[in-house]
Amino acid sequence: MSAAFTSLQDKQAQPHWAALFISDLHLSPDMPHTAEAFFNFLKSKALDTKELYLLGDIFEYWAGDDDLEEPFNQSIVTALANLNKRGVKIYWLAGNRDFLVGEKFAHASHLQLLSEPVVTTIAGNKILLLHGDAQCTDDTAYMAFRAQVRNPIWQREFLEQDLNKRKALIAGMRAGSKDAQKNKSMEIMDVNQAAIAALFESHQVKTMIHGHTHRPKQHHHQTQQGDCTRYVLPDWDYDAQETRGGWLGINQTGEINLVTNAKPDFAS
Repeated sequence: MSAAFTSLQDKQAQPHWAALFISDLHLSPDMPHTAEAFFNFLKSKALDTKELYLLGDIFEYWAGDDDLEEPFNQSIVTALANLNKRGVKIYWLAGNRDFLVGEKFAHASHLQLLSEPVVTTIAGNKILLLHGDAQCTDDTAYMAFRAQVRNPIWQREFLEQDLNKRKALIAGMRAGSKDAQKNKSMEIMDVNQAAIAALFESHQVKTMIHGHTHRPKQHHHQTQQGDCTRYVLPDWDYDAQETRGGWLGINQTGEINLVTNAKPDFAS
């Protein structure tokens, strides 16, 4: 085989994306079209990247790793494991809906769990990764709830309860959250600008990626270290009449591309 032909093969085998990022899919059996879009993403777009980062709320809820055998959950686990077997590294950062994902899930899905905030370098970009809910500091009621459920003692006691009881409790929490949001402004439920600026400065980064707010956009911030950019990932809902979903990609040269309103088959 000639050196020129070998070089061409290597170039063709090189993934276009250094990394892809998605969040806030809220996967559940009640949203079959969204789940199908996720499977399409893993079988198409995600095969063209070296790394896939899942930045929280991939599931609508996660009651514990003892729910792995539930058929819908197992289908997600299998799809992720199959992607990893194709050579894609997968990273998981917990959201406010699926923070109970643990090592059993990670092992079965062939992915690595991350603890936020995460500082990583991708194609020359030093980037801060987080879900985003911890920066919604103006929502004091939510911040108090978050502190409670992220407490290791609370989590241990919760996971010791029967699985069906846990699911019933989670359903009650979700209903209560929806009712509470009706009386909250979008500004209160968005990230606090001072909290964002503090993260940029404390971690000495100029690029941030997060989800949670369901308000995809590229934001520019002036900090003590100069111009900084914050990318907010889109949430997914392909079961609604007006569908939405998308991803963020960093190509091999370091260029960042935020895609919203992507087609459910993720065709170009």
